[in-house]
Amino acid sequence: MKEIEAELAANRDRLARTVDELVFRVSPAEVKRRQVVALKGKVNEAAFTPDGDLRFDRLAVALGSVAGLAILLGAARRAFYRG
Repeated sequence: MKEIEAELAANRDRLARTVDELVFRVSPAEVKRRQVVALKGKVNEAAFTPDGDLRFDRLAVALGSVAGLAILLGAARRAFYRG
């Protein structure tokens, strides 16, 4: 009888730890933290070589794209809001 009670208590403890771990993993703050870490890793991988040097070609393309988008939005704004 004592063995069964001990086994039940151990199972209850293990199940409680599992539920606590699942609650932690799906909490919005933890999900957000994991996504931020993943995004930072992807950005660093895209912007830096494995040696740690900047990838100027990719940065130039990104900056050119941002500038082009800004020009396009400015032109669209001018076209639509010509009173």
